[in-house]
This record gives sequence, structure tokens and C-alpha cells, in this order.
Amino acid sequence: MSEGEGDFVYDEATGEWVSAGDLAARTAAAGRTEVRDALGTQLSDGDSVTLIKDLKVKGAGQTLKRGTVIKSIRLTGDDQEIDCRYEGIKGLVLRAEFVRKS
Repeated sequence: MSEGEGDFVYDEATGEWVSAGDLAARTAAAGRTEVRDALGTQLSDGDSVTLIKDLKVKGAGQTLKRGTVIKSIRLTGDDQEIDCRYEGIKGLVLRAEFVRKS
């Protein structure tokens, strides 16, 4: 092995020997999920979203009205759910299909 080349590891998924850096990049890319709102815009942590439909919140006895702005969302790892905070509602999780990026 010449100088400047990294270690090679066996990738069981592809059955090939690849550099450790390439395998780490593939693993990181596979772990990321793309969350898209109702209009197809990609969402990320910290974005603000607006509701496009009135939503009844189970357990809170409250309805969030269309046009309500939710600030500072967090992605959950699921490509259709976002975690957010709203006054008086703890643990609010919304489906991405009911929001659009503000």
C-alpha cells in the first residue's frame, strides 16, 4: 500500500473492499432521511412550518387551526413525522403532509 491510501474494509452489503472513508460516507448518507412538506419542499431541523389543515389534537382537547405557525421543528428520523412544541401541548408530533414550510 502506498502512502496516502487509507485502510480498506469489506462491505458486506455490496461484497466489495472499499476504503474506510467511502464506507463511512455511504453509511452516513443512508442514515439520513428526507422529510418533505405537503408541497414537496425539504424540511430540516429548526424550520418554521404552517398548518394547511385544521387538526384535532388527541389527548389535548384542542384543535390547531389552519394557518397556525409552528416554530423550530425537529426531525424524528421518520420521513413523515416532525416533532414540535406548541403552547399547552407536550410531545406534539405532526405528519409532514399537513404542513408547509414558512
